[in-house]
Amino acid sequence: MTLTLVDRTRCTDAATGKGADASPGQGVVDPGAAPEQEKSPDSAPRRAAGREADGLAVASFVLGLVGLLVFNIVLGPMAIVMALLALTRRTRRRGRAFLGLALGVADLVVLAALVTANGTVAWSIGG
Repeated sequence: MTLTLVDRTRCTDAATGKGADASPGQGVVDPGAAPEQEKSPDSAPRRAAGREADGLAVASFVLGLVGLLVFNIVLGPMAIVMALLALTRRTRRRGRAFLGLALGVADLVVLAALVTANGTVAWSIGG
């Protein structure tokens, strides 16, 4: 089953000859063809970049949060890079990107504290 969208205003204008530049084949929509979308040339890439930047902001927040517990040597720098990328791409989730940046820095601070206290990069709870 296929769904075919037809622009009825173009078909009726072409059939009645209302358009000033109406020609016999102009305005008729092929039922099997994909519908035309009128949009500015920059709207699609800008929208995709906005979604990507929002995703980077959320990913940096999550990686920074998880990095406080495990793999802070890897996840901390990744959170920082993703947050900076999201901020340069003008994300709408600026707060989340700043939190990801702060958590990434906190990951590195926790790593430095673990290395100085225990001499290792692992948590040591208990004796």
